[in-house]
Amino acid sequence: MASFQSLADEARLALANLGDAATGLAVPTLRIGVTGLARSGKTVFITALVHNLIHGGRLPLFSAASGGRISRAYLQPQPDDAVPRFDYEAHVAALTGDRVWPHSTRQVSELRLTIEFESTSYLSRKLGPGKLHLDIIDYPGEWLLDLPLLKKSYAEFSAEAVRLARSTNRSALSDEWLSIASSLDPQGPESEMEAQRLSSAFKTYLAACRTDALALSMLPPGRFLMPGDLDGSPALTFAPLDIPFDAIAGRPGTLQAMMERRFEAYKTHVIRPFFRDHFARLDRQIVLVDALHALNAGPTALSDLQSALSEVLTAFRPGKRSWLSSILTRRIDRILFAATKADHLHRDDHDRLQKILKRLVAKGIERAEFSGAEVEVLAMAAVRATREATVKQDGQELPAILGTPLPGETIDDRAFDGEREIAMFPGDLPENPDSLFEAFDSQSEGLQDEAQKTHEDPGTDLRFLRFRPPRLDRTAEGMPLSLPHIRLDRALEFLIGDRLT
Repeated sequence: MASFQSLADEARLALANLGDAATGLAVPTLRIGVTGLARSGKTVFITALVHNLIHGGRLPLFSAASGGRISRAYLQPQPDDAVPRFDYEAHVAALTGDRVWPHSTRQVSELRLTIEFESTSYLSRKLGPGKLHLDIIDYPGEWLLDLPLLKKSYAEFSAEAVRLARSTNRSALSDEWLSIASSLDPQGPESEMEAQRLSSAFKTYLAACRTDALALSMLPPGRFLMPGDLDGSPALTFAPLDIPFDAIAGRPGTLQAMMERRFEAYKTHVIRPFFRDHFARLDRQIVLVDALHALNAGPTALSDLQSALSEVLTAFRPGKRSWLSSILTRRIDRILFAATKADHLHRDDHDRLQKILKRLVAKGIERAEFSGAEVEVLAMAAVRATREATVKQDGQELPAILGTPLPGETIDDRAFDGEREIAMFPGDLPENPDSLFEAFDSQSEGLQDEAQKTHEDPGTDLRFLRFRPPRLDRTAEGMPLSLPHIRLDRALEFLIGDRLT
């Protein structure tokens, strides 16, 4: 049955790709997926990308812009009638007017930006100006964690979830759910009340793992934390049971059979449509990673982020681009991994942040490059909220950043009101990123326990605050300048530069 569904899905994908290819004969279209786990900056990245292209922002490393070959960029009507439009205008108003960060991604959304440009080819220039439709698809990274579930049985899912919940850093959070699960007989009669009680406790546990203090990332099923219009449906009212990895299917009418049926419904009605209608139609992908948030929360959060990213990256379909493959079996031919919020560090630490990210996604990079895809890793800030400065402390000059902390942010028992700008030294990242992972590369449980108790990263002394978006300067005519950034131009060059030649 599973193989039949897979063949049917591939056939539908081929038909969708054929339709995309036919509509792109006049004006080519490039579909870019933007994803990342919670608070990684997906909405801010898309807004800044579009704002800088439309308003001619400073993009020196984006060759089409710096060479003056982009004549204009403008928004087009939403191409997919069944997909919500990315609310670009509201997000720009939040960033530039209210100076607040826009709301996080809660569902799939899409935006079409058309770029008119002059080709670098003499022959192409004679044929007229070039044009490219850039379709940007925004989706929660947590949904990617669901894609590996397509290849797992309910028993495998349950055993993995229970094992993870009993780990040192999660056991206190999962106690209520595991207590309920252990009190239930999987082979007992199915019960809607018990299913709801178990599912509610499991979702509470997942939400607790996501708090700022822990910042854990391995939290499938992803739709449990953002249910949308499926909230309360049977497909979202299940939870793992404490059963072996190789447990046989439950007898009809039992609680286990009920959970298995709903797990399969989740795959059928939630995961497969997302994969088929959105994810499998991407040409390129950027994965945003908030490594600083994990570093703030301690080594356990960093290790958990590494595990989550490894799971996420198994879902990608990387490969070398060709005319035939773009029609029959679409592949992602370029993947960009970006460590966000580089503006929270002095520029001297940007390369170190980049090395940490490269270490986090090493397995995914190896797999993508083996499949023929191009991969890039960089540290960036789609919207730069700080400036750099040098401050003197005890007669010593220290590199610092200047910015306005968000209301309620605190450091050394000092609270900020969101109005006053401060200078701070955030600390230094280690030169060798391996030092951050040593405790978890060891098989010794004792080392993991000790790392959790101390809540410190080896070799780091870091202090990160969240800052308000910057106040934009204005031109002599009173028009606001484009949103400042760090390496957004490098990201654009990698993602679309070759399609604007």
